[in-house]
Amino acid sequence: MAAGKIIVCDDEKEILRYLKKILQSSGFSVDTYAEGQTLLDRMEADSAYTADLLVQDIHMASMNGIEILKHVRGLRPELPVVIMTAFGSIDSAVETIKLGAYDYITKPFPKEKLLGVLERALERETLLKENRRLKDELIRNTAPGEIIFVSKKYQAVYDMTLQVAGSEANILIQGESGTGKELIARAVHFNSPRRDQRYLTINCAALSDTLLESQLFGHLRGAFTGATANQKGLLEAADGGTLFLDEIGDMTLPLQAKLLRVIQEREFIPVGSTAAMRTDIRIVAATNKDLAREVRAGRFREDLYYRLNVITIHPPPLRERKEDVEPLARHFLEKFARKMKKQVDTITGDAMQVLTEYHWPGNIRELENIIERAIILARDNRITSELLPISRSDIMPTTLNGDGKDSLESVERNHIIWILKKTGYHKSRTAEILGVTRKTLDRKIVDYSLCIPKGNLEAG
Repeated sequence: MAAGKIIVCDDEKEILRYLKKILQSSGFSVDTYAEGQTLLDRMEADSAYTADLLVQDIHMASMNGIEILKHVRGLRPELPVVIMTAFGSIDSAVETIKLGAYDYITKPFPKEKLLGVLERALERETLLKENRRLKDELIRNTAPGEIIFVSKKYQAVYDMTLQVAGSEANILIQGESGTGKELIARAVHFNSPRRDQRYLTINCAALSDTLLESQLFGHLRGAFTGATANQKGLLEAADGGTLFLDEIGDMTLPLQAKLLRVIQEREFIPVGSTAAMRTDIRIVAATNKDLAREVRAGRFREDLYYRLNVITIHPPPLRERKEDVEPLARHFLEKFARKMKKQVDTITGDAMQVLTEYHWPGNIRELENIIERAIILARDNRITSELLPISRSDIMPTTLNGDGKDSLESVERNHIIWILKKTGYHKSRTAEILGVTRKTLDRKIVDYSLCIPKGNLEAG
């Protein structure tokens, strides 16, 4: 048995001497107390005073063992407790289990039996500590990335994010691709009462209908071809936490109906099952589509839209927060230089001016990709304008008419056309520059009825 510290509390001096002797001979350090109040006074006076295990009698003259246990659980909730009791007091011992004691042992007990109970208690506590450590590590690894901004426009968005995080309301984040919607979703979770529970995410546009349903709801073995084992879905795995549904505007109507039931009834049915399961999750959804317009077009359920749209957050596109371009660029410079172990620490004034004046149709994701590319190509410690896939001659005006009244759709449409032409209608390269996926680009080409010249292998 590994050595550690054990506190023993019993008003029988012979028991204290006996336990101290056998525990010290087993490698433990031992503190003994003949009165429960003395132990409690020590714990209250010294917040750092604790041990690996407390062994206490249930019947003592000065204070009832159950009362001692209640106070200890309040002062040191993480401290495992083993109760000692006479054979005729087993009912009281069982009550202590309900109050949080690990186990009880009846007097008289041989040394081997006592050490066996204590060893199991300590092994359990070791496992609990490891679980807590892994949970803390998981939270650190999934904690929200740093949100970089100096602009007042984004400050208002961030303030609202923190304000609504403490509620239990579902949240809809609507904004262009690359504006940092997932960072906002993470900030909501990690500033909410659910922060210690799981934060899970799924991209509704990246999966087929069947696979998305299976990932969300889980399935039973044999539910469909290839279902060789039961699988827990995200609705079950995220119970007590937050589920982030990215690109929810791409979810099909049948799945929307099933998701609506989850929100309304707090229950779901795994694929291939007939039994409903309960779940307590908070849903944060995001989309780059105008869901109100999708509702009018019959592509998104109106009832689900209003269930999701309790609170809406609109992260502004980067072209509307130009003050943030420089701090974001320097953040990505430091991030990728460290990752690539390259001594690149400067963005020249000419390059920064190009970055600041550029319209950023791909938003923050496009800026991140461009800085990463520039660091790869850099031959010294500087990023110059020559290393950027944009130049002064490429920079389009912020508005097409010059009066600031162009619609967001017209600006986006013309930028996509512009970059397609620059890349020779090479879709993969265009998507990379825009900072969006090829699937998103294909959808926008269809939405905007863009004409792609024939004969281009990459255009199809």
